[in-house]
Amino acid sequence: MNPSFEPIENGTGIAVVDPIERHRYALTTPEPVASTAVDTDRFRFPVDAAVGIHTAAISLPSVVSVHVRDESGAIVAQAEHFAGEELPHGRYTIELSAPIKLYCRVEGPLTVTADVEGMTIGFGDATEVAVGARSHHERPAATVTTTTDPEDVMAAISTFGSALKTTSPERSYPTLRGHPPTVELGDELDLAGLEPPDTNVVIEVPPEYRSIFVVAPLAYYLGARVRPGDEPLLRTGPGREHSLDGPCGFERTVERTLKGTFFLDCLARTEGLYPVALHEREAVEATLDLDLAALYDRSLADRLDAYLDVPFAAVEDHLPEWKLTSHVEPVPTSAETLPFLVDDLAVVRCASTESVTRSTELTFDGGVEAAGTGSEDGFTRSVSGSTRSTNSNAGPETDAEFVSPEATDSLEAAWVGEGLPLGASKVSVEAYRNRLDRTPADGDIAITVVCNDADMDQERDLIEDAYGDRDELPFDVSLHRDLTTAELEDLLSTRTDFLHYIGHVDEDGFECADGELDANTLDSVGVDAFLLNACQSYRQGMALIEGGAIGGIATLTDVLNCEAVQMGRTLAGLLNAGFPLQSALGIARDESIMGDQYLVVGDGGLAIAQPAGIHPNLLDIERKGELFRVDMMVYPASQGGVGGLVTPWVENHRYCLSPGSVPAFDLSHNELRDFLALEDSPVKTNGQLSWVTELDINELG
Repeated sequence: MNPSFEPIENGTGIAVVDPIERHRYALTTPEPVASTAVDTDRFRFPVDAAVGIHTAAISLPSVVSVHVRDESGAIVAQAEHFAGEELPHGRYTIELSAPIKLYCRVEGPLTVTADVEGMTIGFGDATEVAVGARSHHERPAATVTTTTDPEDVMAAISTFGSALKTTSPERSYPTLRGHPPTVELGDELDLAGLEPPDTNVVIEVPPEYRSIFVVAPLAYYLGARVRPGDEPLLRTGPGREHSLDGPCGFERTVERTLKGTFFLDCLARTEGLYPVALHEREAVEATLDLDLAALYDRSLADRLDAYLDVPFAAVEDHLPEWKLTSHVEPVPTSAETLPFLVDDLAVVRCASTESVTRSTELTFDGGVEAAGTGSEDGFTRSVSGSTRSTNSNAGPETDAEFVSPEATDSLEAAWVGEGLPLGASKVSVEAYRNRLDRTPADGDIAITVVCNDADMDQERDLIEDAYGDRDELPFDVSLHRDLTTAELEDLLSTRTDFLHYIGHVDEDGFECADGELDANTLDSVGVDAFLLNACQSYRQGMALIEGGAIGGIATLTDVLNCEAVQMGRTLAGLLNAGFPLQSALGIARDESIMGDQYLVVGDGGLAIAQPAGIHPNLLDIERKGELFRVDMMVYPASQGGVGGLVTPWVENHRYCLSPGSVPAFDLSHNELRDFLALEDSPVKTNGQLSWVTELDINELG
């Protein structure tokens, strides 16, 4: 379903709505306007839907990156914070990098002004403005089928590059990397007529899953064919080859090749369609022996040869934070998950893990006493713990083995395979497929809160104010207490964007007023995402995924009620602010002694709300004399992979690659006050997490 356009209150503008990704963005006008459908072919760039309105100006609720192009496609103006651009009469395309990609076509004079809170685009007198919208939601073009034969799997992975929307350096933008075709195991090879682009790049690896899976993201990004070979090689043309098994080993060499090539493309693309001032380019260009302007116009293979001559150490410290590292068991069924990992441009490693025994890693190990067993909240959320027993050293109710994937420097880690991962999300191909099949939903974002134990009302009361407190987004928050099994079954089967469950879970299911409900018995699941804030809720969470949910957060072991309350409140705030599931849990884990007992199941990249800006962020503020040092960590949005652009809403700050940390900046007291007024972000001061609205600048030490 394509984006739609709705009138906003009093008719003074239109709201652009993405009913699949559940995003909404308002364009206000000085006077009421009526919209009419127009042909999408009027736009230079692809759009899914378009309308025309008659107005003298459009105002935006936030500051976004704006590029204005003339009829030839050349950029004639760029604008962001504190902009003041004036252009003479002409025909212009205005590109708005909002939560929903927007383009405006207009003829006339043009002004673009911005402060720290919003932007206004003026057209002189009232004139017709065509507004086009493109959803960030991507569907694969086809499904390829492969047998379990490694060479057939190579052929299937070779089709991934067919999804690239360009082979120019601009493919380093996440919006110009399409979703690879999905993969299914079958009795014969069927590539659905798909071919990689003609890049002349070939990757050779031994015909074994461990090698094939690792090169899948690199093959996708380079539009390369994967073929069998005696040793890992990257071929860029006759007589031109590069080893993929360097001193740091095969997996690390592939990872470095992907990251280094991607990063240098991000620098070279500033010579193309989006000539922005990029912080990373300014930081490294003087040390690189590269003519980026000349490289931009060369073939992918020629650029790649030049890139591979650059030592990785020359760029390593300037790379964006990588979004995801996935640990994949080298078994045939893992091939079906690869397209979804590759869509995130994830680093793939082949399951270097160690088993962990429950007795040493997955008990409280004195955590109950540390939390204060004499407190009113010293009971656990297992059914047996409802009497507030503190003797709870049980592991989960499943016989699955625990695995501990090796640490990575990515923002997120995922596990593909059997077992329960510690410190990583439990990926499920069913969850990814559920996301592809996500149906459009009209109306407000639906948040369902269930509290099935009166002793846990504290969490319900705390999160009631957290969800839906954003004026620019419509939420519908419903609260339920003491549900019966029939009532909970009906609720789980009804479409809702997010379920926050507070209560007890055991091996028989959710505890209800009249018994227990096992999610495995449900005919269908209407919940998109969930937080099951109960003891040992992993198995019920996986049942929701298998029934139709996309992603959620569950627990591995028993959790103390007092710690569960803290986790519930923190996660509610982060999810409400637009953080995806995995990023939200990564931050919240540090706020509780039991944070490591929570894990993401399914698709950890799912968000229940759009961020106030383009990307969710976490601030760390420290007083430095009369100034305040601000460190800003930018996280990936639900549909924002590595390679996007971000700039803090302060004067004279360069664009930076996202996700990751942007260079720290200093603000005066008044500047910090204005900066914090822009959105209610999470913020750390003296190592403590709070929210901007809770912060007193005068008390910062």
